[in-house]
Amino acid sequence: MFEALKNLLGTQFGTSVVFLLFSLAVMMTAVAYCIYFERKVSAWIQDRYGPNRVGRYGLLQPLADGIKMLLKEDYIPRAADRALFLFAPAMAFVVAMIGFAVIPFGGRVRWPWMAEGQSVAVQGASIDIGLLYILAVGSMAVYGVVLGGWSSNNKYAFYGSMRAAAQMLSYEVPLGLAVLIVILTTGALRLEEMVEVQRSGTWNVLLHPVAFVMMLTTALAETNRAPFDLTEAEQELVGGYHTEYSALKFGLFFLGEYAHIITASGLMTAMFFGGWEPIPWTRHLAGAGGLTWLNWIAVSASPGAMLLRLLIFGAKVSFFVFLFMWIRWTLPRFRFDQLMRLAWKALVPLGVALVIVQGVLVYVGRPVHWISPAAEFAVLAAGGLLGAWCGRRVTGRQASLPQAPGHPATN
Repeated sequence: MFEALKNLLGTQFGTSVVFLLFSLAVMMTAVAYCIYFERKVSAWIQDRYGPNRVGRYGLLQPLADGIKMLLKEDYIPRAADRALFLFAPAMAFVVAMIGFAVIPFGGRVRWPWMAEGQSVAVQGASIDIGLLYILAVGSMAVYGVVLGGWSSNNKYAFYGSMRAAAQMLSYEVPLGLAVLIVILTTGALRLEEMVEVQRSGTWNVLLHPVAFVMMLTTALAETNRAPFDLTEAEQELVGGYHTEYSALKFGLFFLGEYAHIITASGLMTAMFFGGWEPIPWTRHLAGAGGLTWLNWIAVSASPGAMLLRLLIFGAKVSFFVFLFMWIRWTLPRFRFDQLMRLAWKALVPLGVALVIVQGVLVYVGRPVHWISPAAEFAVLAAGGLLGAWCGRRVTGRQASLPQAPGHPATN
């Protein structure tokens, strides 16, 4: 048994299969406990206790929630399209779960029984179009939401799914522009190569801070998180696209949402925050005679260093998951017109301008330079001034409604 496992881990295919199975188990546990931590974070922000009854510190609350979902009545509307009604939550969950396969979690490792100079990547799949794979899989998430709303034969659910289609398709444009900036900087589509480029230079978040904020904003919209959760908007849509869902099918939508959040967090970690590198400029600091143990963590192929890289990568992902939750319980929800205006009148022009700036820097041979963040902030300031100068005042009042007494327009 042990020899068979050693032979399996000694090949890249075997290591990838074992790592994928292990990651799947971790991901399933993580998405369940994300609900627990979401409630704890919201309680912390609102000065409450949160879950604290089921198990010590409420740690068994996800288990109780799962049992509740399994035992609740599984209701299917009479007029619903049964096949699509059942397929939608399964698709939303599966699509969210397969995106993490190409994320580089732990670099390379050489097991003690391997020959000298041999190593395997601690990654599900290392493909030439790794970044495009994540974008393609992530874009399919909209189908689960749209099919769920349409197949329910409920107008409120259908409105929610149409909002989801408009929102997610709109924010994929600035997301692609933010990704293109990093591709121009690193010259790679493999996420592991992006991590190595950042290790030899500096983290992309320091080179492209505005592009990172733009990607974080689009990630919130792509995962249907507040303040971009117009697909649900319980106050106005009775529950959004999942109005007619119950029991485990209802829970699959939210498990898929949290899986999507974890994948998006891993993507931002690899693209902007150096992946498993502990701190920026680790290689330069080690070359200057200090912090050599941090450089050992980042480059060593020993199993111990690999485990530390996994912990560092997981800590960064956990921070972003916490940030997603923090934003949800801090910022109010946008109106739908504000949501679309932000995408098409702010993020898209800003992203196009940033891509042009980075393209010019690549053309003149300065893709990694201090000019990049300075130029991005200059573009952001110019866009803000232009919007303040020629933009019209945005209010919640419709133009067709009469002005209120005492309003400046009526005086």
